[in-house]
Amino acid sequence: MVDNMGMDEPIIAPKVDNRQAPGFQDPVRPSGADIRAFILENVEEHPRQISNVTANQFWITRQAVHKHLQKLVLEKALVSQGNTRDKSYSLAPLFEWRHMYQVTPELAEDQVWSRDVAPILGKLPPNVMDIWHYCFTEMFNNAIDHSAGSEITVKVVRNAANTQIVLMDNGVGIFKKIQRALNLLDERHAILELAKGKLTTDPEKHTGQGIFFSSRLVDSFNILSGGVCFTHQFELEVDAVLEVPENGEGTAVVMKLNNHSARTDKEIFDQYSSGEDYGFTKTVVPVRLAQYGEDKLISRSQAKRLLARVERFRFVWFDFDGVESIGQAFADEIFRVFAKSHPEIELASVHACPEVQQVINAVRSYWAAETGGV
Repeated sequence: MVDNMGMDEPIIAPKVDNRQAPGFQDPVRPSGADIRAFILENVEEHPRQISNVTANQFWITRQAVHKHLQKLVLEKALVSQGNTRDKSYSLAPLFEWRHMYQVTPELAEDQVWSRDVAPILGKLPPNVMDIWHYCFTEMFNNAIDHSAGSEITVKVVRNAANTQIVLMDNGVGIFKKIQRALNLLDERHAILELAKGKLTTDPEKHTGQGIFFSSRLVDSFNILSGGVCFTHQFELEVDAVLEVPENGEGTAVVMKLNNHSARTDKEIFDQYSSGEDYGFTKTVVPVRLAQYGEDKLISRSQAKRLLARVERFRFVWFDFDGVESIGQAFADEIFRVFAKSHPEIELASVHACPEVQQVINAVRSYWAAETGGV
């Protein structure tokens, strides 16, 4: 799992103290319960600076915050590490459970869910349980059917704020399998295909929707295989590819979700369907995943790789976030050649910088002139 615990946190600017200003009214004194609830909600984002963040939020001293931190540690809601000057805090796990399953013809994801995992999760809200039901069974079934491994290990860690589920298999590795099945040049091409959705190496048994929707339903979703990590954060619109240390054979899927999330599976499914058509009809293509190192997106071949399988959707958004420039041939292949041969598909560009949008607009203007403005 991607871990930024070793990274320095941004400096938190103190609030301006205007309590001596004319007309200032002292706010209602916060309760200890409110302060401790704030700490629990924000400690994961600010493990080293939670004292400063809380003090600024409630206009109290760091010494006062420290008393609440000590109370939460004594109650085993938090754990602390380091000395006084460099102390960090994290949510303490309420429980941790792990089990290894042998892959046999009798192993079934629904039985593992109902017999083992659902009782462990306990009395979470129904919408949260629905999300976990979908994500766990989809990912466990993928490991059974596609990993070619002999073992699947499941780990569940729950704390006061969220739950994390990890599935690890000892198979061939998901990115390598997709690369071989689709005859791709690079494992990172496999991640681009995953990001589009509707990807499966076994269309007779699978629709290819499981990984895509699971990555959108939870707060954070990571797949680690080899030295590559596919990651999606709920607050971000597109996926990312990270290079990570080699983690041995097989694949690890790491999912995290807030225990009291208001999200529902239906609202996420609806985002990628169109009106009365409840099919999976929309996709967002993160264009930067087609760009490696110092490569420039200039050729028609690069565009054709980006366009692979998008004809399966009715609405396709090309997200150019993080792309600084594109070539005319690259844009022409997408927004004129492909668009001309697939008029039933709606294509759009989003998050394009002015330089990129200028190239796209030029291609579209040429096509409009070519077709008489149609």
